[in-house]
Amino acid sequence: MVKVAIQGIAGSFHDIAAQCYFGQENIELVPCNTFKDLFSCLTENASMVGIVAIENTIAGSLLPNYNLLKDSRLTIIGEHKLRIKHNLVAMPGQTIGDIREVHTHYMALLQCEEFLETHPHIKHVEAEDTAAEGLRISQEKTMGQAAICSKYAAELFGLEILAKGIETNKHNFTRFLIIGNEIMRDKLAGDREKNKASLVFSLPHEEGSLSKVLTILSFYNINLTKIQSLPIVGQEWEYLFYIDVKFDDFVRYRQSLDAIIPLTKKLRILGEYAEGEQTI
Repeated sequence: MVKVAIQGIAGSFHDIAAQCYFGQENIELVPCNTFKDLFSCLTENASMVGIVAIENTIAGSLLPNYNLLKDSRLTIIGEHKLRIKHNLVAMPGQTIGDIREVHTHYMALLQCEEFLETHPHIKHVEAEDTAAEGLRISQEKTMGQAAICSKYAAELFGLEILAKGIETNKHNFTRFLIIGNEIMRDKLAGDREKNKASLVFSLPHEEGSLSKVLTILSFYNINLTKIQSLPIVGQEWEYLFYIDVKFDDFVRYRQSLDAIIPLTKKLRILGEYAEGEQTI
């Protein structure tokens, strides 16, 4: 049994992603209100791992989570890509015409914008978590309000699905990272072959500094799958670069790191892991 810290509660997409990665019978959920709380929980509990959303194919990157990961000194153990299917749910016996407010996470509102535009009578109310709003409506037996959450959450809380699959883009995936300390990484990684890595570094403020790094990675047949830049607070016009790379040869990958270290500042490996599976 693995203790897994998640942002949100049972029924959330973090819960579903954890079940997909570890297996439903193999986890004990530790709910956290915020991502900051989650990282604090992992720092205080060495025998626990966490799962955090890092990017979505529609809404983009969850930028604060990059810095939380960098500052935590935790490592990436693995990843999972989950198809996000949103549903409009409410107390049984109602129709969409009865709904006056929809309460859910801001990202879910963004992902369901097209559907919501067809129902202008429904007020949008941002909340902390998708599943938590479903639970609140269920506990308070609130009529006239709906939540946007997973089918799993609706079943858990005894809510009725008024509209299925309301996400605008049916290729709506969220990428989750499994994180923990190095002891938990060695315990859980098993025989999964490492073919992906996440790195962070800064660069000298000079012409061509980034292109030199990318050219070296290309020379070593390292596939750059993502690059994200974030400003360094207190250092005007300087940035941290977060990159994900894929490789077929671990030795060549490590050689590429040796080659780019002299060109970078404070390069850190956030994790070396197996590319995650995708749940549709």
